[in-house]
Amino acid sequence: MGLTALAAVGLAAALDAAVAEPPSRVHPIAAFGRVVDAVDREWTRPRAVGVAVALVLPLAFAAVAWGVVEGTASVVADAEIGAVPSAVATAVVAGVALFSLVSLRMLVSVATEVIEAAEGDADAARESAIALVGRDTSTLSAAEIRSAAVESAAENLADGLVAPLVAFAVGAQASPAVGVAAAAWVKGVNTLDSMLGYPGTPVGTASARLDDAVMWVPARVSAVLLAVAAGSPGSLLDAREWARVPASPNSGWPMATAAAALGVRLSKPGAYVLNPDADLPSLAAARAGVRAVAIAGALAFLLAGVAVAGPSAATPAAPPAVTGVAAWP
Repeated sequence: MGLTALAAVGLAAALDAAVAEPPSRVHPIAAFGRVVDAVDREWTRPRAVGVAVALVLPLAFAAVAWGVVEGTASVVADAEIGAVPSAVATAVVAGVALFSLVSLRMLVSVATEVIEAAEGDADAARESAIALVGRDTSTLSAAEIRSAAVESAAENLADGLVAPLVAFAVGAQASPAVGVAAAAWVKGVNTLDSMLGYPGTPVGTASARLDDAVMWVPARVSAVLLAVAAGSPGSLLDAREWARVPASPNSGWPMATAAAALGVRLSKPGAYVLNPDADLPSLAAARAGVRAVAIAGALAFLLAGVAVAGPSAATPAAPPAVTGVAAWP
């Protein structure tokens, strides 16, 4: 089972590096988002509806993900193809499913595009940044655009990659199908928060609070990975000073760690300033920040693989005991 889950993580990493994202028409997160769109409207009792949505929709998404992986394994097994092909089929389906729930190459690509565009065409950079940052980009300077790109890359490392990988690693201790279901549940919670969890949107309050709880560990794991990737483990100590400045209890950790590791100021006008005594990121610093996110993401895949493989993948099983044979004198 550990080798099957390990193969699934490896396939997900390879597909992310090669393809970046599934087509939107078949992307499960896009399909889930269309369901959430139907919820984003006026309700007589929005908070009660929001609690039901936060509980039901991610569980339903997880159940579908589990059914796809488990169903494939059952079909192959019922066809009497053999134990090894069944395990291979499970690994392939689980790997493809996990790939659809994580994102690294696309995140790095978009952040890089925004940073590079800010040097030559600020208007184009502001337009590109809309897909990456949740703020008004119309008045941002080139340095502020670079700051926004680095902040968003660091934050989305936790949301888009580390969180589902942590969930998969935990769930895969039971089976690859459970691991995929756990990753889907986390992505469902995160998607609900990103679409509904805004101030003044009562239907999204429960989703936002649930996301705060779910992201507590992944955000801090992401901060550690960023510090290691940037070659600055000590930045975690500096980050503690600014990690609680943003309103979110979690997003401040990877962003503050990036600010400390790069020695730059990261800020969202009117919301927060991290490492306030430093300058906004230069082109070189912003590139280094995105590079650190890419390396941290690769480390996240590696650690997930180690976690799901377990000792059984590295240690051969002991031979079965021989019974009914007299011991050698």
